[in-house]
Amino acid sequence: MYKLVSKLVIYRNIGKDSILFRMADICRDFDSGNYEPAHLTDRILDEIHDLMDVSTAYGFDRNLWQNYLAYLIAMTENPFTLVSEKNGSVEGTVNDFAMNDFAIFKQLFDYDFTEMEQALGLNCFRLITNYRSVPKKEQFFNRNVSVRVCRLSEDIDRAETVEEMYDIVMEFYRHYGVGKFGMNRAFRIAVQDGRPEIVPITATGGVVLGDLVGYERQKKQLTDNTEAFLSEQPANNVLLYGDAGTGKSTSIKALLNHYYDRGLRMIEVYKHDFKYLPEIISIIKSRNYRFIIYMDDLSFESAETEYKYLKAVIEGDLEVRPDNVLIYATSNRRHLIRESFADRQETDANDVHKNDTMAEKLSLSARFGVSIAYYKPAHQEYHDIVRTLAERQGVNLPEEELLLEADRWATRHGGESGRVAQQFVDMLAGKNNSERA
Repeated sequence: MYKLVSKLVIYRNIGKDSILFRMADICRDFDSGNYEPAHLTDRILDEIHDLMDVSTAYGFDRNLWQNYLAYLIAMTENPFTLVSEKNGSVEGTVNDFAMNDFAIFKQLFDYDFTEMEQALGLNCFRLITNYRSVPKKEQFFNRNVSVRVCRLSEDIDRAETVEEMYDIVMEFYRHYGVGKFGMNRAFRIAVQDGRPEIVPITATGGVVLGDLVGYERQKKQLTDNTEAFLSEQPANNVLLYGDAGTGKSTSIKALLNHYYDRGLRMIEVYKHDFKYLPEIISIIKSRNYRFIIYMDDLSFESAETEYKYLKAVIEGDLEVRPDNVLIYATSNRRHLIRESFADRQETDANDVHKNDTMAEKLSLSARFGVSIAYYKPAHQEYHDIVRTLAERQGVNLPEEELLLEADRWATRHGGESGRVAQQFVDMLAGKNNSERA
């Protein structure tokens, strides 16, 4: 194995500290015959442990070794894979290097660990190549990666030639992409040593626009803009504003599930990370995806200044915002920066142009080309939402009793809204299920 791995060219950046390269070192030492059995066994079991950790995180099954190799092919970003992500199969001498690497991977897929197992009295390789994973709920592993990588693994295993494997991998890159942006739907920002890192959110939920009852006009405005964005047509940044609990955040999250297969990705950014927005955009601007930077519950107090970073990114920076990036935000306020009557009445001796200062604070909302209002439903609309949600969850109550209890619930829980209706129906569904149990 060591001789194989050492000849990788394009995928050489997988890293010396990967399971693959460490296993190659183990095989080199075993082949040399110059090893202490107990020590080599410990090293092997350490790699098996790490392999099982990766497999648990991504829900791999059956042949964990082949799944891991397919995972490396799917996740390794380098000039070749990034170009392939955009264009599929590429022309040029680089294909000779690619064929070399794929021939190596094909041999690694079929690598026989039997001799090593027999010499050391192990059975771990037989177990990981015929593995039955424990069924897990989706929130405990990254299903997006699991499904795609396992399918890629099976396709490569069935390939009879290196040329066939090349076609399989190129089609995978063209269809899904490569690396974390190819395999995941949503991301957040983690700051390490003062630098922002875009990290995947592995459990995003399965909400779709149909789950939000009502607000058809608002949802159409949102999807029309998103459709234009995905079709590489002119599109606007979007602000969803209005009453709490009316489905603003749900509408945006639902877009991700609806349009993921068309290349939509979403990055959630909190207010305290706005200063990193230029760096975040520089990372994603050249990728073959359409990114929505999502800001939930956006608002600023009058003394906060983070809004200036946002204004510069939306419009006003010397660098033009990339065509593959939009900003979607939700807020309970139409004007995102809090302003009081006292702000208008007080006099700042140092502020020569007070009206200009107030206009600057109010101009942030105007930089969202599309503003969509979400207001609390009317009483009859609230009842419609309750009826629809109760039917979906199998809550069987006489309608008169259902609506009477829904009104009482709303009185005790802050008024009538879609969120309050959902909480009420969830309570009834949970109560019914407990009584049945």
